[in-house]
Amino acid sequence: MKVIGITGRSGCGKSTLTNMIREQKYPCVDADQLSRDILEPGSSCLVPLAEVFGKDILDENGALRRRILADRAFATPEGTARLNEITHPEIFNRLEQAIAQADAAGEGLFFLDGAVIVGTPFETRCDKIILITAPYEVSVQRICARDGISPEMARRRLDAQLPETTLREAADFVIENNGTLSQMEQQCRALLDALRKEAYGQEKTKPTVGS
Repeated sequence: MKVIGITGRSGCGKSTLTNMIREQKYPCVDADQLSRDILEPGSSCLVPLAEVFGKDILDENGALRRRILADRAFATPEGTARLNEITHPEIFNRLEQAIAQADAAGEGLFFLDGAVIVGTPFETRCDKIILITAPYEVSVQRICARDGISPEMARRRLDAQLPETTLREAADFVIENNGTLSQMEQQCRALLDALRKEAYGQEKTKPTVGS
């Protein structure tokens, strides 16, 4: 079974692409959702996180105060590294469980949706990586509409992420989300067809997807 990563910068349409693939009955796991799930009350990650970042990151009921943790963890590269050291093993454990379940069910393809795949251990777990892109200002407009923030804040968020050139270098396939939803669906179908052929050994050449 091939593990296919789906990544892209904010506002690129990554979630839309993943939903299209999920609608075709392929197993998909959202790495960002896994990272939220492992921080729910009762998680084994909470105690070591409290030891590193302060007991007050947990409220009186043991629930995580996510904003406080984020403010402290992302304040320095060292803090971010410690956060990853604590949380990544559990994220990977849950990911591997989902992969094993899909493999046991006889699936040929498994999709991992994650905003942060390239440059992390998730990248090495993927056999192929799909990058979805969109024009910069289009992404800004989508982020503003989705999150209710100003264009300036949306641009700051985009500018803090990995450059598109870096993502393109790591990608095996690129979907250019610069047209209509129908055009994106056509690209998705072409991509799935190519991946199916590779997964089942009918075609080994790397297809070109996108415009």
